[in-house]
Amino acid sequence: MTATHEREQGPKETGMDPEVLQRLTDVVAARGGAAQLCVLRRGSVVLDRSFGCSPDSLFLAYAATKPIAALAVHALAERGRIALDRPVASYWPEFAQHGKEAVTVRHVLQHRAGVPVGRGMVRTMRTARDWERSVRDLEQSRPKWPGGEVAAYHFMSFGFILGELVRRVSGRSFRDFVTSELFTPIGLNDLHMGLPDHAWSRHVPAKADHPSELINQWMSNGRRYRQAVIPSAGLSGTAAQFASFYQMLLEGGVLDGVRVLRQETVEEARKPSNDGGTDASLKRPVRWSHGFMLGGPGEHPQDLAQVMGGASSATAFGHCGTTSSVVWADPERDLVLAYLSNLQPEFGAGIGRLREVSDLVLAACDGG
Repeated sequence: MTATHEREQGPKETGMDPEVLQRLTDVVAARGGAAQLCVLRRGSVVLDRSFGCSPDSLFLAYAATKPIAALAVHALAERGRIALDRPVASYWPEFAQHGKEAVTVRHVLQHRAGVPVGRGMVRTMRTARDWERSVRDLEQSRPKWPGGEVAAYHFMSFGFILGELVRRVSGRSFRDFVTSELFTPIGLNDLHMGLPDHAWSRHVPAKADHPSELINQWMSNGRRYRQAVIPSAGLSGTAAQFASFYQMLLEGGVLDGVRVLRQETVEEARKPSNDGGTDASLKRPVRWSHGFMLGGPGEHPQDLAQVMGGASSATAFGHCGTTSSVVWADPERDLVLAYLSNLQPEFGAGIGRLREVSDLVLAACDGG
């Protein structure tokens, strides 16, 4: 079952190649499972399709949640409530324990806080559903490297450090802050930081597409996980709403005349923080900004920029979620993609699947 949304403007009106877009939808449909695909060009909807699900089905974005946590902190920074180069401990004194007193907010945004898995990967996964335990574990964690020294993907700690900063500085829950400050003003009422009861019937369960993903499937399909506020991996929504959020970023913090962030704030979040060297956690090249993965043609075949397409521009920004989903914007092409799938492939194969989707979107934009 494939559903086409009435919002679509048509590829020719937006300068996209219809034959390549047809290949794209054929590829996604052939994979099976459930998926949503939304492509925007020059602010218009080129594709808004659902495969094996309804247009309002809600997918868990996993790590594609992380930019939201980062942008919440950037929003507080633009209001003068947080200074990016101040230590995290100046807002959260308990974080300073065991040699973390010099870790700055900027280090966290760059995945350079030195605590990539807190007190261990297994414990981190088990406690992710419990905000207070996750925060206490981070306070007790011992850094693997000094703050600012090594770029290493912070799997869960990225979101919980930033989320706790938001909570302490704003005096509001993380869910309330991102919903009322980033989503609701621009009408994105189907992005949920932890699924509410009324939306549970629309959630799409993950499906392991490889034995290595069975544990991930088991953990993330539970109601306790899906409804928890997990600032690194707990955002659920539709591809259309994710795409609209990135359109707002592409337009410098404005959507339909409503400003959510200043343009300079978005630019700060997109600013590169490394040269694309090998990430110490992921063991492959990654270009990080201050909250996003960045694109750009990667020389290494396992470069994570590939998830945005082999020909993505160096200014493209976004994030993948495990290897089942990816959301990005390419400013040079005025292009946005949101692809959400419930299939959980093995990591390497998943990177290839995301690249295939992104490559076809770029090819359709560039004339096939």
